[in-house]
Amino acid sequence: MGLSGAYFDVNLIGTGGILQGGFSSVSGLDMEVEYEVYAEGGSSYPRYFFQNVKPQLLILERGVITSLDSISILMAMVNQGMSIPLAGTITLKDSYGSTQRIWTVVGAHLQKYVGPQLNSNQASAAVSRIELLHNGCF
Repeated sequence: MGLSGAYFDVNLIGTGGILQGGFSSVSGLDMEVEYEVYAEGGSSYPRYFFQNVKPQLLILERGVITSLDSISILMAMVNQGMSIPLAGTITLKDSYGSTQRIWTVVGAHLQKYVGPQLNSNQASAAVSRIELLHNGCF
């Protein structure tokens, strides 16, 4: 099965903010956990205890935002000192629009937005790159 022409459908929602659109490249769908190593006296085998989830960087590239000016709303909120967590799904779709895989993202915060180059041959809603800090996905 080839996924030529595949894209990612992003749907992340938070209180007062939304990020929806199709993207050709998504990276950072990772989860990393730090563990504290603890060994009781007399035992040669360490025991691992959960300590903390390390934040990851989710990068969405070369897409088109389909919700009405959602990046502007999210950036305005960040400029006012508000950063709302976004949660939702990222769906890999093939060239026919059929779902191939779904990832659930939780606790994503807008960290960086790099807008499109201004070009009269490019749609004004085109997005170059969005970076979100998140607590992992599954």
